[in-house]
Amino acid sequence: MASPELSGVVDRIENGAFSGGDKETFAPLVGDLRNHDWFFVAADFDAYSACQRQIDEAWTDPDTWTRKAILNTAAMGRFSSDRTIRGYAHDIWQVDPVF
Repeated sequence: MASPELSGVVDRIENGAFSGGDKETFAPLVGDLRNHDWFFVAADFDAYSACQRQIDEAWTDPDTWTRKAILNTAAMGRFSSDRTIRGYAHDIWQVDPVF
């Protein structure tokens, strides 16, 4: 693991620090993080952690947080389920909507 911070946490999990000393409870999780990181959790951890610290900072300023929340909500129309289903219907299933 490239991230010393994440590696230290995974070591603690592996050693049973969060399971009352039981090293088997989280063995599948540890194995996936170390050997089969399909979603690149470990590879992206430092970038994610840095971004989370920025989010934490923004949260402490209500005006900044409110502005960001409003702008994010206003810009999310493209990601609606209606648009996605319409796209699947047209592009994949070649069907027209019924009104």
